Amino acid sequence: MTELAAGCLAPDFALPRDGGGTVALKDFAGKAVVVYFYPQDDTTSCTAEAIDFSALLPQFEAAGAAVVGISPDMPTRHDRFKAKHGLSLILGSDESRTVIEAYGAWGEKTLYGRNYMGVIRSTVLVDRDGRVARIWRNVRVRNHARDVLGAVKAL
Repeated sequence: MTELAAGCLAPDFALPRDGGGTVALKDFAGKAVVVYFYPQDDTTSCTAEAIDFSALLPQFEAAGAAVVGISPDMPTRHDRFKAKHGLSLILGSDESRTVIEAYGAWGEKTLYGRNYMGVIRSTVLVDRDGRVARIWRNVRVRNHARDVLGAVKAL
């Protein structure tokens, strides 16, 4: 499999989502899409990231972009996560990790000296033509959503 890079067509996806139904890349044809990958609902960093993206969602929408968070968590867990923290963005469930892997957000991680496989916090900005405009890997949450918004506005 070739590694995802700027200029490539973004891998298509259709995933179960919070609230029922599915979320698919094609749902946003003609719009920019911020697809961010995170390890797990309701953990400290993942919650902070979701709150930041949710707070800026009106600005993303005003700039012509949608925001979709994807993790391996089940849709019912996404529902609880959204309700608990008042989140307004779309959360997709990729329990099989197919989309996570297609976007290069699965790999080796280290915690307390132990190596394991997991979701690598990543964000991919897909432009209005369905091409990857920018990729952020090994994301640090602080100010990240704001930085991504700046990239959306620069499209």
